Amino acid sequence: MKIKMGFELRQIGNEYIVVASGIENINFNSIISMNSSSAWLWQQIEAKEFNKDILAELLLSKYNIDAETALQDAAEITEQWLTAGIIEE
Repeated sequence: MKIKMGFELRQIGNEYIVVASGIENINFNSIISMNSSSAWLWQQIEAKEFNKDILAELLLSKYNIDAETALQDAAEITEQWLTAGIIEE
């Protein structure tokens, strides 16, 4: 998977949002809000190929959680990002 071209993470105050830019995303009219953990993950995988296992490894490296929780959280965020249309397989 990878982040779709034209989507960028922006911080506005204490909020993180993903915004669309470019003509290819002209019909994207959603605002995707992220918490600090998902924003941190996004920053780690920008311009890289990734999968839920890589996201889980990143979570394990940053947070004091067990592997099962990390994998479950990574699967959930991956599904949310796919549903939102901001990443592609």
